Amino acid sequence: MSIDAVFSATRYGITFERLRLEAASHNIAVANTPTEPGQPVRLMHVAAGFGAQLGAGEAHANVAGPVMLGSEAPTREVHDPSDPSADGKGMVSYPKVDMVSEMSALVEANRAYEANVRAFNALRGMELRALELGGEA
Repeated sequence: MSIDAVFSATRYGITFERLRLEAASHNIAVANTPTEPGQPVRLMHVAAGFGAQLGAGEAHANVAGPVMLGSEAPTREVHDPSDPSADGKGMVSYPKVDMVSEMSALVEANRAYEANVRAFNALRGMELRALELGGEA
């Protein structure tokens, strides 16, 4: 495996985890935002858009980046007749967000992001040191 392939893999990991952080943050942010009655609620998730199988050689050049996708989510109904968003029965619709899983995803993505950054920086340091050693020869 070439150095470029390893750099590509760590960059992909950094991008993937950054998008996971954004998706979980979005889902947490909209958890207490009322939705219009009858309108679909969109929660975000990340898909690992692989265009080719990872392997040796030039396969890394064909790998599409990760993508953030929205999916329709169920709603939870809260009785609050004083809310301006309430329907005729006094019910307000909110996205049904599992805060525990979203916070867990946030922590997990943050740690994975940091690990990918450390791997990228370690590889970069090794490559720079190799260039220094090669220049002395």
